Amino acid sequence: MNTIQRRFSALETTDFVNVSFFTLLALAMIGCARAIPLWWMYVLFDIAVIIAIFVLAIKASTRGHRWRLVHGFYMMLCIPIAFSQAYHLVPALNPNDIDQVLIGIDRAVFGVNPTQWLFRFSHPVLTEILQLCYATFYFLPLVLAVDLYRKKRMHAFRTVFLVTTLGFYLSYFGYAAFPAIGPRFTLHEFQNTETELPGVLLTTALRIYTNTGESIPPGTVHPERTVQRDAFPSGHTQMTLLVMFLAFRYRARTRWWLWIVGSLLLVATVYLRYHYVVDLAAGTVFAIATYPLALALDRRFKKWKAQGTQDEADEIDAGA
Repeated sequence: MNTIQRRFSALETTDFVNVSFFTLLALAMIGCARAIPLWWMYVLFDIAVIIAIFVLAIKASTRGHRWRLVHGFYMMLCIPIAFSQAYHLVPALNPNDIDQVLIGIDRAVFGVNPTQWLFRFSHPVLTEILQLCYATFYFLPLVLAVDLYRKKRMHAFRTVFLVTTLGFYLSYFGYAAFPAIGPRFTLHEFQNTETELPGVLLTTALRIYTNTGESIPPGTVHPERTVQRDAFPSGHTQMTLLVMFLAFRYRARTRWWLWIVGSLLLVATVYLRYHYVVDLAAGTVFAIATYPLALALDRRFKKWKAQGTQDEADEIDAGA
């Protein structure tokens, strides 16, 4: 087993994906140093994350159940960390938003702006339901993973997190290649959202939660300038479709709940003005590509590790 294979022997495929992506983040930060204040702090933080992944993987392979539990779910922390860094990297890598192109595609296909057309069907109760479903986005993969973990279906559990992690990171590449802010800023007046799409009880709080997560907390003066460039492809569509597919692929007990909430979430992306319809189409393409790519990566990584183990065994036999 060579030195590189020995270092990676304790890692699962999802660990490898995380290590690879945070390495790319660190390199991108170095490359964009002139455009990003305190870039070196992000680089040091990414290095710390990479080291922590190695340590956690080693502990999980040699220690008890608690370490394996933490190792099983830790990647849910990596995703928002990577997303927060994408906020700085996307405009540094590509400062040109493509919203007008996306608007043009929607108009060419539908003859109207879908978010404006849907406004005629708006109702506070419908808005409340869809905003609730939209807010569940980040938790849908977690619900599925917990379901599978409790049933001790560990292969399915690991596959869900591998597909989820890879899917999120692929969408971040999409954001950098095609930055866009979405129709709530370009086709509508963002400050009028509350009056035009009021909810019933929780809508306002959930909007603040969502907006703050996208770097536009209450009181932001020019939200269109500071919001995350994450409209294209629709990560909400990509990840929700993957969760819905995996829930039925593994016959999870929560599959019907995930399908109902997921279907409403897809409607919410356009109704609530977060996405153009073309964003959803791109998100669907990304979802279709993510699953087989994740499985192929898993096979290649496991084969590479197994080859290293076999080489080490051959060396021991030769020495004996």
